[in-house]
Amino acid sequence: MHRVRVAKDKAEFVRGLVVSDSELSPPFQTYADVLAFAAALGMQRQQRSPFTEVSNREPAPISLEIFVSRGYDRLFKLLAVVETGDPNVLSPTAADAEKLRVQTFEEYANGGLEILQGELRGAIDYTEQLLLVMSAKRFSEGSIEDSFDLRRFL
Repeated sequence: MHRVRVAKDKAEFVRGLVVSDSELSPPFQTYADVLAFAAALGMQRQQRSPFTEVSNREPAPISLEIFVSRGYDRLFKLLAVVETGDPNVLSPTAADAEKLRVQTFEEYANGGLEILQGELRGAIDYTEQLLLVMSAKRFSEGSIEDSFDLRRFL
């Protein structure tokens, strides 16, 4: 079973989005939620970033079952099909299909985390800042119905 990894240089940032040292509640409940949001954002803004160093501490690599139980397996498949243009990447029997789906997800999540780090730099309340970022994007694009709504991850 594959595990979803977090880049070592993003581990502290990811922890900050789930665990809060202050009385403010963090914007996400789980690491899987953070990575799914970041992967969707990375895809939306076309930022895919490979990484070499992996966080072995919190957040340690996350079991794929966690993502499946939260319904994010569809996001893995969607990202892989869009990226490769090959529907065979969805095959449950192809040897490297799941590995490719996980790698694509990890790289888009890493790209999305880079975007979030820039957007949230200096913010005290990540939740409020995330809402402002999404609201600004919503109003700059026009109708929310025409684009993927990232607010469901909050």
